[in-house]
Amino acid sequence: MANGSDRNKIAFVVVRYGSGINGGAEQHCRMLAERLTDRYDVEVLTTCVKNYRTGCNEFPAGEETDNGILVRRFPADVIGPDGERSYEKKAKPARRLRHLLFRAGILPLISSVFPVWKPGLKKDEDAQRHSRFYSSAMRTFIREHKNEYRCFIVFTADYAPFYFTAIEAGEKTIAVPTLHNAKISFRPSLTVAFSRIRYTGFNTLAEQRLGKRIFGAALGESGIIGCGIEPAKPDDWDVVKAKYGLPDKYMLCIGRVDGSKTGSIVSYYKKYRNSNPDTAIPLVLVGGIYDRPEDTPGLYLTGFVSDGEKRAILQHALLLVNPSFYESLSLVVLEALYDRIPVLVNGRCDVLREHCILSGGAIRYYTGAHDFASETSKMTADESALQTMASKGKHYLETNYSWNLILDRLHKVISTRF
Repeated sequence: MANGSDRNKIAFVVVRYGSGINGGAEQHCRMLAERLTDRYDVEVLTTCVKNYRTGCNEFPAGEETDNGILVRRFPADVIGPDGERSYEKKAKPARRLRHLLFRAGILPLISSVFPVWKPGLKKDEDAQRHSRFYSSAMRTFIREHKNEYRCFIVFTADYAPFYFTAIEAGEKTIAVPTLHNAKISFRPSLTVAFSRIRYTGFNTLAEQRLGKRIFGAALGESGIIGCGIEPAKPDDWDVVKAKYGLPDKYMLCIGRVDGSKTGSIVSYYKKYRNSNPDTAIPLVLVGGIYDRPEDTPGLYLTGFVSDGEKRAILQHALLLVNPSFYESLSLVVLEALYDRIPVLVNGRCDVLREHCILSGGAIRYYTGAHDFASETSKMTADESALQTMASKGKHYLETNYSWNLILDRLHKVISTRF
């Protein structure tokens, strides 16, 4: 345990940080960091990267103060996309093998006996060092200054800072892995990372079960910490509606417009619209556009919007759709529940399906195009059912995702493990 002036100094580690950064894990980190400043001396260690796709250093390196928090920015090493792809290609076979064993139901047994996966490990560690978010300067800082901090809280197992924080200071680390059932989660280097991390705080029981199935004995002590939400003040609806040319009635999807987040939602929507030509409502996609979908009747794209604009658009939606396969919690679902907006989610995501079950029907799910069309039609046609869902959703949110509950869990971990 740290002593003296370092007793309450903690550092969050995240790939990107700052206002205007669009991403669930980044938002999660920011909300937690700002809520811990009354009890701890909080810092954030992050890269100079702004665009997660390009990995370019757009922010200046050095220190800045953001809403009372010291933010230390470190440049990502310049690797280049061709170099990154080359190392990723060499590392893929081991990751694919682990994923294949997981799908066959064998990996949990193997991981319980051999927690650290050694075949292909060297190539995967090389890939970590040659990824777009790798910062040798950040790694050196953590190694040389780790004794100045009581603990590190590191986000997102997908990226290099997670792995190298575990390597340099795993015994002082709380991991918030935001783990998904995606191929990236099966890289061998993560078995090393989790074997060194002191405590892992998952967002949901479904995510925790997934972590245990993938990493077995490598996963040390863990529990549920979770996350609350921070609703923005909504902008004037008439102004927002006119600015983006939005319809009076619509379903809404919020998040990056790319294949990993929006999935098949546009093709599913087209089938729904074709099946219900007279009653189909428009679909509004809100978020930065990385993969522009084909022009589709009834489809509206706003691009990136401010938090106030997003809140206003959410409050006036008939229902929210989350089509993502990869969620560890889904803040946008919680935001919808807060505003009593019914939610329809991708049932092939274990985390989202678990929300449906635990909420007692406050959230519904679909598993394919036919399901999507059927559930959307039923929800939009039954106002009474929507009101019931809205009431149950608000209760589910307040019972499981209040900030008092989340912060009490985190304070307990920090005070008893570090």
